[in-house]
Amino acid sequence: MRIVVALGGNALLQRGQKPDAEIQEANVRRAVAALAPLAKKHELVLTHGNGPQVGVLALQSASDPHLTTPYPFDVLGAQTQGMIGYWLLQAMQNQLPGQQVAAIINQTLVEAADPAFDDPTKFVGEVYDREQAEKLAAERGWVVKADGAGWRRVVGSPKPQRVVETRLIRLLLESGAVVVCAGGGGVPVIRDERGELVGVEAVVDKDLTSAVLAEALDADVLLVLTDVPNVMSDFGTPQQAPVLRATPGGLRAMGFPAGSMGPKVDAVCRFVELTGGVAAIGTLDDAVAILRGDAGTIVTPSGTYDGQPVPVRHSQGHLAVAAS
Repeated sequence: MRIVVALGGNALLQRGQKPDAEIQEANVRRAVAALAPLAKKHELVLTHGNGPQVGVLALQSASDPHLTTPYPFDVLGAQTQGMIGYWLLQAMQNQLPGQQVAAIINQTLVEAADPAFDDPTKFVGEVYDREQAEKLAAERGWVVKADGAGWRRVVGSPKPQRVVETRLIRLLLESGAVVVCAGGGGVPVIRDERGELVGVEAVVDKDLTSAVLAEALDADVLLVLTDVPNVMSDFGTPQQAPVLRATPGGLRAMGFPAGSMGPKVDAVCRFVELTGGVAAIGTLDDAVAILRGDAGTIVTPSGTYDGQPVPVRHSQGHLAVAAS
């Protein structure tokens, strides 16, 4: 099968950790070790988040006295794709000697009129207390919002329409390479009046991009891997409980916040609705168990799953995995 694995920014830099390169590289090695068993048996496409990393680079850029203006977010997104792609590339090569691995920079096409530009919800960068966050917002012109017990910067997150380099990803995958791509949801771009691609100041949600990419690659299964073992119904109340199986309609009806679980739920539901395939949300360490049906929240058209994905394609079966 074909596997598209998306690692979230928090998988590379956990809450409370300093954004040091050494810490992130250690987290990457751990993540790749958990995913290597999938790469040994299946075709693998690996995508990743970049929220904490792009936030760090944005702060550095805004504080650099040698710059007339800070680097725009599309440029920072490309920088993080190169940095994180390098770490993942090297770790995967070390885990799978002899396996060809390609890390490429991707652009993601979004609509210029997307209303998300006027209502920022995507968390980026480090976690602050409220006083620090409001001070930085005043100094930098940021928009900040509460993220759990802390506060973080938020930027616009337009919906991905297509990964521009989808055909290239398919060619690399079919040549037998593990492909690292669509980092941070891809560099957001629009087409101008001349039809040329132009970067925009935003961050595309990587789970939604993973769903779009998985659909375009004819994937059979989409796994969104995060830092919680299951989606929880009635989250934050005494009645909360793990959701083990769900249909897209049933999961959507539960309602989830836009800045955290909401995009993940939207991504898996979109994929199942459009392809009739299988999708799931769970932890990185449970990736193999989720495919067996022994862990995670698994979403199918019927709400049932026996550990045997039914190929969506009429030729080779493909699997897509997104880890957050």
